[in-house]
Amino acid sequence: MQDTRREGPDEDTIAFATEVFNTARRGDASMLDALLHKGLPPNLRNDKGDSLVMLASYHGHADAVRVLLEHKADPDLRNDNGQTPIAGAAFKGFKDVIETLLAHGADIEGASPDGRTALMIAAMFNRVEIVDMLIARGANPDARDQNGLSAREYAARMGAADTAAQLAGRQPGTDASPGA
Repeated sequence: MQDTRREGPDEDTIAFATEVFNTARRGDASMLDALLHKGLPPNLRNDKGDSLVMLASYHGHADAVRVLLEHKADPDLRNDNGQTPIAGAAFKGFKDVIETLLAHGADIEGASPDGRTALMIAAMFNRVEIVDMLIARGANPDARDQNGLSAREYAARMGAADTAAQLAGRQPGTDASPGA
């Protein structure tokens, strides 16, 4: 007699989990709050290792991120590629999400496996406001990734003229702003 039992979750569980992850992508903070109050694990991750916080952050939903973090979700939980929610928000340009993550203890220097920080990513994609905010909150503009590159060098390499100029005016090891 053949054992026909499946290993892992059944189809209904998979469908429910898919809807939960879509809820985070849509930023439905009230639905996430209700699910979390009913026992949904706040650090639930999908097949790529993306947490609910990562999905809400990457899609720009600060209220959903806040709800998840208030339910003790980890603001620094990395996906299978080693990416953090703050890096995803910096890549996409979501300042309010970054502020929410930082207000709930996210590591401002939390680098990906290659050493890239949220500041480097913001600089690469010419996100002037985010660069200002990250530096004001303590991000190290002189940090270097495993290739030895800093945020200022990434901005220059990527042709991000505004952040390249913004960071070029800063002297390494100082907090001086351009023109100060």
